[in-house]
Amino acid sequence: MSGGMESMSSRLSQKIGNGGANGEQHTREWCGHFQMPLHYPRYTQADYETMPEWKLDCLLREYGLPIIGDVDHKRKFAMGSFLWPH
Repeated sequence: MSGGMESMSSRLSQKIGNGGANGEQHTREWCGHFQMPLHYPRYTQADYETMPEWKLDCLLREYGLPIIGDVDHKRKFAMGSFLWPH
């Protein structure tokens, strides 16, 4: 494995526009590939019980959660993660 932390850091950087008055480039550092979504999912238990597997995969991936197991396991995991008892 070559490159070390410097190449990892350069891969996690993203150039952001011509920010300054002098036209300089700014760089934003990312800590991995996860970015917290703006909204908490607002699905009901009935929604999760009928949600297709591809949509469950997208939802779990969006929140950085594991996408393993069969569709029943993913449903139970999503409900356990996002539904709160009243």
